[in-house]
Amino acid sequence: MATAGLYRRVLPSPPAVEFASPEGKQLFSEALSNGTMEGFFKLISYFQTQSEPAYCGLATLAVVLNTLGIDPGRKWKGPWRWFDESMLDCCEPLEKIKAEGITFGKVMCLARCAGAKVVAFRTNQTSINDFRKHVVYCASSEECHLITSYHRGAFKQTGTGHFSPIGGYHSGRDMVLILDVARFKYPPHWVPLSLLWEAMDTIDAATGHHRGFMLVSKLPRAPSLLYTLSCTHDCWVGITKYLFDEVPSLLKSDGINTVQKVLSVIFTFLPSSITHFIKWIAEVRRQEGGKTKLSEEEKGRLALKEMVLEQILETELFKCVMEWLSTENKCCTKTVSGLHSTQDLAASAASVCCQGTEISTGLRSETGLFCKEFSVETVARNGEGPSIVVSSKIAAGNSVQGLDLLVPSAEAKNHSCRGYCAETSPANGDVLTILLLALPPQTWNGLKDTEVSKRIRTMVSTENLPLILQEEVLHLTRQLCLLKRCKDNKLDDDLGEPVV
Repeated sequence: MATAGLYRRVLPSPPAVEFASPEGKQLFSEALSNGTMEGFFKLISYFQTQSEPAYCGLATLAVVLNTLGIDPGRKWKGPWRWFDESMLDCCEPLEKIKAEGITFGKVMCLARCAGAKVVAFRTNQTSINDFRKHVVYCASSEECHLITSYHRGAFKQTGTGHFSPIGGYHSGRDMVLILDVARFKYPPHWVPLSLLWEAMDTIDAATGHHRGFMLVSKLPRAPSLLYTLSCTHDCWVGITKYLFDEVPSLLKSDGINTVQKVLSVIFTFLPSSITHFIKWIAEVRRQEGGKTKLSEEEKGRLALKEMVLEQILETELFKCVMEWLSTENKCCTKTVSGLHSTQDLAASAASVCCQGTEISTGLRSETGLFCKEFSVETVARNGEGPSIVVSSKIAAGNSVQGLDLLVPSAEAKNHSCRGYCAETSPANGDVLTILLLALPPQTWNGLKDTEVSKRIRTMVSTENLPLILQEEVLHLTRQLCLLKRCKDNKLDDDLGEPVV
């Protein structure tokens, strides 16, 4: 009885040479001795087969991100944090990718959203000689990997556009090793570099752009210390539209002749879901022996976060924001990043610690997790000022796990406060201030009052900020601009980092 479906394909050879063939093994041995297989071993350690026929881009990216040891910061299964195709969904819905595949620009976007450094090239933006240099560099290193987007037809293979990582290079034969993520179809194989270039130098009908390649590596440090933007919540499209399309239009209105009126125009219509969009990068740890003493490493990380927060609080813009909040009866006497009152602290800590418990221990229950105990403690830091540690007992059925949330804090100086309304959303001056600082400069072009425009531009200029805060703001601005490209479906029109 006949069985429906297909079982693999015969690899057209030539032009390809199967990796496991005698010739393929010889190529591997010679390339290894020449030092251009250095990236292969880590790639093959984390290699996977795409789980859907159209998931080649997602599978390729997951392999490279796991190879580079980038922490996704979110759970895959059980307690494990691990990049899986199902988690790469922030730039394009998975259902759409499953049906249509994914474009070169959106794979690049996903890599950047995942925390990788990406340099991308289309074939019409570079040359075959430069491509060869990049291949040699990546093949000789464990720190950078090359993803290629090509058309299978050049290799006499069935199918059209495809993504796969490059696993090595043979200089004598000028051949590259393609680690094909569609292993159900073709095994890994060697192909002439010149033929791979021809396969990339084709037009993707979905975008009208040339295909190409990208270099993916790990950033030397986290791109931000205290704040980041999240596109995992559906609200990001609406908020991006509001900030880029509606705010500049609102600022063209007549009668905006004070800074306070500028703030009022922006904040009055700001979507309440902004709290899902701008995230505080939390520091969570498991409790050990009931002690709340901080390690030197924890003190160092917390000190950097507090430096960012303190620098925000010292800006003139923050004082103006606090004045607006005070006028609206929405002020607080002490700003703790994203947290303002004991009630807010409890709610936020319970949520964060429940997530932290699942991530760090795998503890879970059919009835869910809940915060059983809650306390706030200040811990001395050898003359550096006290730290705030929120201790929680998270329960899941009969199991209990203790977690600490380390909270950066800084005193707001030289401004008056009249109390704080807990129901306000997004509800804190530091988040509103960093949002304004991160808006692109053209946001303010429509202001008609010359003096107000000049004052606003001076306050939001990154040139006037300390270096550490400047880097934090520029990262958020790049994130905003990248999300706008994604919203406008223009990721494939410009592959470079957003210029800010």
